[in-house]
Amino acid sequence: MSLHGLLDAVVRDSALAEAVKAAVDGNRMHVDLVGPSAARPFALAALARDAGRPVLAVTATGREAEELAATLRTLLPEDSVAEFPAWETLPHERLSPRSDTVGRRLAVLRRLAHPSTDDPAAGPVSVVVAPVRSVLQPQVKGLGDLVPVSIRSGQTADLADVTDALAAAAYQRVELVEKRGEFAVRGGILDVFPPTEEHPLRVEFWGDDVEEIRYFKVADRQSPLCRV
Repeated sequence: MSLHGLLDAVVRDSALAEAVKAAVDGNRMHVDLVGPSAARPFALAALARDAGRPVLAVTATGREAEELAATLRTLLPEDSVAEFPAWETLPHERLSPRSDTVGRRLAVLRRLAHPSTDDPAAGPVSVVVAPVRSVLQPQVKGLGDLVPVSIRSGQTADLADVTDALAAAAYQRVELVEKRGEFAVRGGILDVFPPTEEHPLRVEFWGDDVEEIRYFKVADRQSPLCRV
């Protein structure tokens, strides 16, 4: 549901318009805006729309980040709002973060550093919503410069080069794909489970041509799901 028109009506409020203008102009080091919690998404959306650069919105918890991002997607173009999730692990724990969390974080960093002009889902970001824990967690410099493995239907690509790129990106080659971060090859068919996807993908090659890409179900290995 789009509420773009409602945003235009709300930002006509003189106090909100003045605060947004002051923040965009950058003439003040700090702009304090006090108001009901329901007004926060409108203030952020107005700021993101007029700022011309990404806006970072920090929340207290991951749940609040999800709720704020969902609201902002009704006020701004859906693909322009990105969530930057926190790791589920603590620094002293001998555990790795979930692969989907790592993938989502890398995707946001890539969009900030090198936004795509062809794919809206990987294009410029207007608002990054992050719980405070994710902002405080350290990260390695240059992660946004990592080039993702990308293929599309109708594209020409060598299957061996694609599998080498997946292995270089820390994907694990297996017999059957069951978990995120795995890939398998059977003849001219590549099954791969990207960390940012809900379902694994089946890529069918005809020679060096990518003929078709479909989602499939891990449970029965069938691919009745939609094409990509």
